[in-house]
Amino acid sequence: MIPNIYTIPLIQLASGDRLSLQVYRFVGAKSGKKVYLQANLHGAEIAGNAVIYQLIEFLKTLQVTQLVGEVWLVPVCNPLGVNQRSHRFASGRYCVYEGKDWNRIFWDYEKSQDDLEEFAKTQINLDIDTIRINYSNKIINHFATLTEKIHSPSSVPFTELFRYRLQSLSIDADYVIDLHTSTDRGLDYLYYFSSRELSAQYFLLDYGILLDDYDGDAFDEAFIKPWLALENTLRQLGREITFDIEAWTLELGSGMQMTPQSVEKGVQGVKNYLLHKGVLALKTKAIAHEMTFRSKSQVTKYYAPVGGMVQARVPLGSEVEAGEKLYEILMFNKTGELPSLIDICAEKDGLVYDVATNHAVNEGEYVLAVM
Repeated sequence: MIPNIYTIPLIQLASGDRLSLQVYRFVGAKSGKKVYLQANLHGAEIAGNAVIYQLIEFLKTLQVTQLVGEVWLVPVCNPLGVNQRSHRFASGRYCVYEGKDWNRIFWDYEKSQDDLEEFAKTQINLDIDTIRINYSNKIINHFATLTEKIHSPSSVPFTELFRYRLQSLSIDADYVIDLHTSTDRGLDYLYYFSSRELSAQYFLLDYGILLDDYDGDAFDEAFIKPWLALENTLRQLGREITFDIEAWTLELGSGMQMTPQSVEKGVQGVKNYLLHKGVLALKTKAIAHEMTFRSKSQVTKYYAPVGGMVQARVPLGSEVEAGEKLYEILMFNKTGELPSLIDICAEKDGLVYDVATNHAVNEGEYVLAVM
């Protein structure tokens, strides 16, 4: 099966050159779900591009009858961020023009709608498929109005143009998968949303973090948050519904690296998830993998209480107990005293799942995170 390939202009630079997105769209013989995958929204988080490449190679081997629905793949989805450098290090976490995190800029319909309860009341007795179509059309129609400002003489900042381009590709999807890595060094895990634990297990990862605390401005959040709000409103009205609409962020290892093990986990996990969802019509059966789940509100990030050099830090992946030393800081006082060592201990039990790359820290800088 050969994909349809689309090159979508993104931004014209002062030099006259244009940056673009490239979309690979695989369409099956039978209609079905739409799956949208993108990678490299943050400039240093490159491993997802290798995942997408291997998925493209895999999908090319299928017969058109072995794909139900369609799969859209967008590698290097943020050309500005990907090409941003500081010395020999990739950065690209923030838009340099506006100082905004590239994954905190997205349009969230739930924040702009003011008639959710009224809409839910009109849908309460309809079947789930009809409700889904009606609400999807409502979201898409509202999203379409954003073009008015984009094409006006005053136009919009780049982040708004950029988010419109990405969300226009994914707004009508059933499943959204955003491929990230740690900005520093991290384990392989995923972020998921309420009532989606069962599906999470089909990504074959060991750890999942429930997003029970979010603002809706991240890519996955902006996609699913309106649907979660509708589910909750219908529940309050006495109708229990969970739509087959899902959004995931897969965190695949460390920044600035194509770690083979993390890439392989990403590829196998996405393929298994597509099997589970019936997008792949193969003889192979999807399997669920037992996971450890935590809530985002249970995560503790540790920041340096003093400036200095981090040493004796526990390894990534360590299980720690409350009171156990996580790391120490070698501090040079500049007060006429000898250097000193400051021990930093765990506040509670947990797993060290992310650690900073740089071992030199100013007071208040990030060191590690425990789930």
